[in-house]
This record gives sequence, C-alpha cells and structure tokens, in this order.
Amino acid sequence: MSSQKHIILFDGECNFCSFWVKYVVKRDKKDVFRFASLQSEKGKHYLTKYKIDPATDSVILIENNNAYIKSTAAFRILKTLGGFRSVFYGFIIVPVFIRDFFYDIMAACRYKVFGKGTCELPLDNNYKNSFL
Repeated sequence: MSSQKHIILFDGECNFCSFWVKYVVKRDKKDVFRFASLQSEKGKHYLTKYKIDPATDSVILIENNNAYIKSTAAFRILKTLGGFRSVFYGFIIVPVFIRDFFYDIMAACRYKVFGKGTCELPLDNNYKNSFL
C-alpha cells in the first residue's frame, strides 16, 4: 500500500456521518486517513480537483489519485481499516447500481433518523492531525 494518505470527504452537517468519521478515526491504527467536510474549503478544493459534482453529499474517498463515492468508498474504507470489517468488502461484487440504490435510501433518511448538526470531532489531541 502507498504511504500516501487517503482522504475521506464527508457531510459535516450530518450526525450519522459524524458518527462514522469518529468510528474510522479511532480505528485507523495505521494512520492512513485524513478527513475534511464537504462544506470546508479543503473539501471544496478536492471536489473541484477530482471533478466531482459540488452537490454530491455522499462519502467520498480519495485514494491513490482516484476518487470513489457512495458504497464503493464505504467498502474501500472498511477494507483499508482491516480486521473483521474487511469482510464487508466482499459486497463489492454486487453491481454498483444495486449497492448505491441502498446507499441512497440510507442517505435520504439520515437527517430524519439521526438529525442534522455540526460535526463533533473527537476531542483527543491524538486525532487533531487527522483533519485537514
């Protein structure tokens, strides 16, 4: 694997996304990931650089100069975290239109179910370098 950091762009106004960012940060033992909200200047920079529609509000993974969105990004993140989570990468064989159909259903409901607010980042100083 490359020593280059993988960048995760996330919806900084989504409580569910905030939960998953904290989940990844705490389990990123190899210090592989860096994070930026889609609403931040860094997030907007990466959207432009990788020609991703600015209206995109799903998780985006930038890995080895390739951008992945929605379910593909989520499964690649789990694979990179390793351990039992990498088993879920097996779902990558399901056609993307099916995976993203279910991803989009969850994304459409996330504010209703989990609420909307500012992303609460981990307060631990060990994690502050993880955010761009």
